[in-house]
Amino acid sequence: MLQKLTIENVALIDRAEAEFSEGLNVLSGETGAGKSVILDSIDFVLGAKADKSIVRSGKDACLVRAEFFVGENEGVRRALEALDIEAEDTLVITRKLTSEGKSSLKLNGCTVTAAMLRTVTAELVDVHGQSEHFFLLKESNQLKLLDSLAGESVSVQKERVAALLSERKAILGELKLLGGDEAERSRRMDILRYQIDEIARADFHEGEEEELVALRTRYMNAEKILGGLNSAREYLLADGGGADSVRGAVRALAALEKFDDRFASLSERLENAAAELADVGATVEDIAEDSAIDERDAERAENRLDELKSLKRKYGASIAEINGFAARAQAEYDLLADSGERCERLNAQLTDCEDRLYSACLALTEARKAGARGFTERVTAELKTLNISAARFEVQFDGYTRADAGKATAEGMDSIRFLFSANAGEPLKELGKIISGGEMSRFMLAVKAQLSATGGIGTYLFDEIDAGISGKTARVVAEKFCKIARRTQIVAVSHLAQIASFADRQFLIEKREEGERTYTRIEVIDGERRLAEIARLAGGDTESEIALRHAKELLASAASYKNSL
Repeated sequence: MLQKLTIENVALIDRAEAEFSEGLNVLSGETGAGKSVILDSIDFVLGAKADKSIVRSGKDACLVRAEFFVGENEGVRRALEALDIEAEDTLVITRKLTSEGKSSLKLNGCTVTAAMLRTVTAELVDVHGQSEHFFLLKESNQLKLLDSLAGESVSVQKERVAALLSERKAILGELKLLGGDEAERSRRMDILRYQIDEIARADFHEGEEEELVALRTRYMNAEKILGGLNSAREYLLADGGGADSVRGAVRALAALEKFDDRFASLSERLENAAAELADVGATVEDIAEDSAIDERDAERAENRLDELKSLKRKYGASIAEINGFAARAQAEYDLLADSGERCERLNAQLTDCEDRLYSACLALTEARKAGARGFTERVTAELKTLNISAARFEVQFDGYTRADAGKATAEGMDSIRFLFSANAGEPLKELGKIISGGEMSRFMLAVKAQLSATGGIGTYLFDEIDAGISGKTARVVAEKFCKIARRTQIVAVSHLAQIASFADRQFLIEKREEGERTYTRIEVIDGERRLAEIARLAGGDTESEIALRHAKELLASAASYKNSL
């Protein structure tokens, strides 16, 4: 349950603290006093989308801090464990938002994201506002609500459906690998055969691309290469060229060997150089003779590279990848070629699986219908106590057949809608097409009464659920609040004296002007101040003896009712 709320610099609130009690907590005050700011602050700290416009003007940031008593709430403890946050009896959530829109969130001191926070707060607080009316009008949400109330019987069947869907998915996956039906398999084999043959005809080997590129480069630069080789040959081997000059130097030094041993050494080195130059010259001549490239060879190389480029676009970025693709295609082709018998076996398994899936969906439907009967009976009974004496409420299920098994999801094959009639003699119609605002508020309260009985959520937050009701109905709603609050903490905004008189703790929200600024204050009221506020809510003069006496009667009547429970 929510124990304490601290708000700083949110809208008109500079700083406010509220300590909530178990049972029914009612927030009241004049229109525009800031009750919605309190609820928006709670919504904000629970992980709702942040809007920097909530930061009080002139301030750099706002902050909301909420303290919850977790107790034995297993849902919260599991959610915290999933986030690797130690679960304690007290859970503290702090959220800060700057005027630039930067948000920070901490859960028991650990930084979390808004999405992570919501996985925890969804197990802490159930918020009911006008938007929830629209939530219940959506059929997919009606199914979720029914499943949550039907309990374990539905959960068991949904697990069975999920297991069969997983089995069916695996079978379909295998069939897909085998090419599906016979016609599809034949088409796939034709494609694979074409791909395998195309790669085989090309017959590229590793390193061939580099060879072809080198050949093309030599052909494109043949004139320059030949010119360079010829020039080198001339420098080396022509008369008076490099080789002749070195041999002349050898002869000159040989004539001097008798005068000094060093000349002999130099002569020997020059002889070796002359031999190396002669060899280089011969090699240059050989390369020059072989450097001519036939134009037809160059054209074949260019065509070969174009063919490789085409294959690379289809099958891989390199010859190795292309050959790897061919190997995989051949393996798939071989598998498909031998898959006829296996496909028959898998199709038989698929039929059997879908038979069992259809049966599981039927069992899920029956579990839901059983849950729906109890749910509609209880809600109808609640609605009668909420002054809709002729209320009728049913859950309509659409039918399905074995042929629909392939459309099953984790939710089964059910499509449902809530049907409602508030008046005797009037036919049942879809909830959204017939229910009024005041009836919708009471319908929601009847549903919440059922949800509270299932346990789990520790706090209900009601934003003006009393809209559209008054008089005797207001008293009945107040009594219903009182009963729910015995099991689940309620924090409610109300404009009705009947509901405020049942509060276990009442808060007054007031707007005041101090200096040149406006402030919203929240404080617990009791005694004379509470009496005056209930008199105001009842529409009377807070200083009128009659109005105050009426307020006392409301409080006394509420106390008597609570004592009778």
